[in-house]
Amino acid sequence: MITVSDTASDKIKEMLDAEGTPDMFLRIGVKEGGCSGFSYGMGFDDERHDGDKELELKGLKVVVDGDSVKYLHGLVIDFKESAMGGGFTIENPNASATCGCGSSFRTAADAGKPAAAGEC
Repeated sequence: MITVSDTASDKIKEMLDAEGTPDMFLRIGVKEGGCSGFSYGMGFDDERHDGDKELELKGLKVVVDGDSVKYLHGLVIDFKESAMGGGFTIENPNASATCGCGSSFRTAADAGKPAAAGEC
């Protein structure tokens, strides 16, 4: 369903270790908004909810809420180093269009609800 590169996995594990809370996991989701209709959400959490799908990816505990699963099938998360520090990248085969900043998208079947102009 979701692929996490070795580089991204190492970076996420490093960040989780820095949190100092052993029960935390990576939560990935989608919500309406962003300039294209949907925005990605990725962060640490320690609470599971009804409908969550739990995954084990390269030794990482990953949780996706039930509503987001349909938008994330085939998602690839990577981490790229750059002269400016680096950051996570997301490739989503379900996206029919993405915004310039790469943090929002829409699918052929669902346009979501874009945010107001200027809110990416």
